[in-house]
Amino acid sequence: MDGLLPRFSVIVPAYQVQAYLHECLESVLSQSCPDLELIVVDDCSPDACGAIIDEFAARDARVRPVHLPENVGLGRARNVGVAHASGDYLLFLDSDDTLTPDALRSITDRLKETGDPDVLVFDYARTHWTGEAVRNQAALHLTEQGPAPFRLEDRPGLLRLLMVAWNKAYRRDFVERRGFTFPPGYYEDTPWTYPVLMTAESIATLDRVCVHYRQRRQGSILRTTSERHFDVFDQYDRVFAYLDERPELARWRPALFRRMVHHLAIVYARRDRLPRGSHADFMRRARAHYRRYRTPGGPLPLRARVHHVLIRFGLHRTYRTLRLASAAQRGAARASGRLLRGLRSAALGAHYRLQRCLPLRADRAVFAAYGGRGHSCNPGALESAFRDLAPHIRTAWIARPEHHHATPPGPRRLVPGTAAYWTALARSRYLVSNTDFDHRLAKRRGQVLIQTGHGTPLGHIGLDLQERPAAARGRDFARLLKGVDQWDYVLSANRHTTLTHERVHPGRYTTLEYGYPRNDVFRRATAADVTRLRATLGIPEGTVAILYAPTHRDYRRSQRHCLDLQRIVRRLGPRFVVLARAHHAYDAPLTSTCGRVVDVSDHPSVESLCLASDALVTDYSSVMFDYANLDRPIVVLADDWEAYDAARGTYFDLRSFPPGAVARGEDELIDVFATGHWRGSRSTQLRAAFRERFCTYDDGRAAERVVRRVVLGESELPPVLPLGERRPVPSAAAALAREPLTTVPQPAGPAGVIDRL
Repeated sequence: MDGLLPRFSVIVPAYQVQAYLHECLESVLSQSCPDLELIVVDDCSPDACGAIIDEFAARDARVRPVHLPENVGLGRARNVGVAHASGDYLLFLDSDDTLTPDALRSITDRLKETGDPDVLVFDYARTHWTGEAVRNQAALHLTEQGPAPFRLEDRPGLLRLLMVAWNKAYRRDFVERRGFTFPPGYYEDTPWTYPVLMTAESIATLDRVCVHYRQRRQGSILRTTSERHFDVFDQYDRVFAYLDERPELARWRPALFRRMVHHLAIVYARRDRLPRGSHADFMRRARAHYRRYRTPGGPLPLRARVHHVLIRFGLHRTYRTLRLASAAQRGAARASGRLLRGLRSAALGAHYRLQRCLPLRADRAVFAAYGGRGHSCNPGALESAFRDLAPHIRTAWIARPEHHHATPPGPRRLVPGTAAYWTALARSRYLVSNTDFDHRLAKRRGQVLIQTGHGTPLGHIGLDLQERPAAARGRDFARLLKGVDQWDYVLSANRHTTLTHERVHPGRYTTLEYGYPRNDVFRRATAADVTRLRATLGIPEGTVAILYAPTHRDYRRSQRHCLDLQRIVRRLGPRFVVLARAHHAYDAPLTSTCGRVVDVSDHPSVESLCLASDALVTDYSSVMFDYANLDRPIVVLADDWEAYDAARGTYFDLRSFPPGAVARGEDELIDVFATGHWRGSRSTQLRAAFRERFCTYDDGRAAERVVRRVVLGESELPPVLPLGERRPVPSAAAALAREPLTTVPQPAGPAGVIDRL
């Protein structure tokens, strides 16, 4: 740091966390913002924490080790770290937690935007030992909309966030000037965080997960049964003493009183905190605190009113009786639910067997996509083609109720698991899906099952996953082959897909190498359609819209943000907008809509999003093979190719045969767009070769060929239009290809629902 004071002092107390400390420290030192000092306080830990700290200090000069002669506890260890700090801002990180990638870069940018406030509050996600990551449920209070910085009275909802020290950055001179310190004992964050927020003259928020809060299976302080949980009373004594010394903060007493009652109820109710036999004593002390600090306030919700009554009168036995009664009620409800589900399943099974004895309906077809999602993908395009080219066939679409809004007028809507659903499967002549139907399906003689697939394979599929346990995830390969044996036709977009499917899904089906029906829209759409789609999404004229569509990772148990999309649009400038779409396997948004980053994960048509965008950024998603039909720029983000290939296996090295520029990290990705390589001549050459290999049959008439062959029985089908004769759909950025990227107005707002093309 060449003698200059660092921007951040990250303080990490360590005690009996040798299994987690390495990951914690690496998450700090690997930040893309290196302007930091890492103060690691060894709180006289009896395990190898001290040695690990010294190893990090020996290899990185930014690490400042502090070894305490005796154990002083988390709060006092933090105070020691603050005394050694020299950075502009203080950050506290527990030694079993981690910073997310680029967290400090995002914090730096937000501090600069908001004029270096006293406190910056950011978000976190709980990461469970099972691998599941769950974002803070109160994240709505961290919105960056509205003026910033502000004071607590402008955003009192911040008091509803988890009162911890590690979800904030503090200006060091503010902390020193006000004399804030951590007290001893459990719940030491309480008398630190409340006074800090109430006293700060300037506060800002950052709507981004910056910390992964590890939920340990065992060993966490809050999951340790101990008398020390009674420390919560002393901590609230300190909070109210702070208020008593500062009459100007008296307005916060009602809110703090309600937060105290809520906190005491949580400590009392959690079975893993108070020792057996101590609950009555805890309730007596809670009653005394209630009466001592009681401050009338606004109306309370019903659950909070119950807590207030129980604590106000010290109703320990009543509380236990209510809890036992509630547990008994839940148990009875579960038992009756299991019985009802069993009876319903038996009745539906009998109904299905009866329907299979009735004649097939030759004029019926049933469609499904992704196991019950909305009208989309190849089955959606085929369903429309059935109605256009074979109007005598009555169609039905299987979708869960929450996806019915994405089903257009025309097909009958069916809910999975209902009697109507089983009737349709038993008696419809045509069954069309891009995944397998219910495993209990027994295809009848005369039924025709069309397996459309849902993408050109890059990662291993089918029987190739037998050697990839991380990707197979306990898949039943015998059941897979049983499903394959029911297929009559399989659709293919190119020779690569045909050869792969026939090897990894061996069966007696017929491959229809006609192209993918879902890509027909790319040939039929017009420039006016593109303009309308962009307007519906709120993308202003003259803006370059980047569609970011990552795939899922078999070696991760949950969706994880790999890119800081807000940082990317800030670096690229106001002409760029990012449309972020999560992989359908996660069934959750990829990010939150904010400014020029719009989450479109719940949009029913990825094809419409492709048409509305000017470029695609993806990693290993099959959407790249479809997007290549548009002949628009594609950028591949291959930042974890080795891990993906090891977990999933791949059919070719995408880095050696990409559809455009390849970036190996966020900074490289920004550089690709900032320098214009995303649409340069080399990217155009790569895309042309990619299209020649994978877009042979996608000429806009794939669905027509399938319906004419399978339903109408025609042998003379429309010939495939050569690649060079296909009319490209112009993108909004095509006219900008020769223009410099100058400033344009900000986007109009978040995405709406695009009409289906």
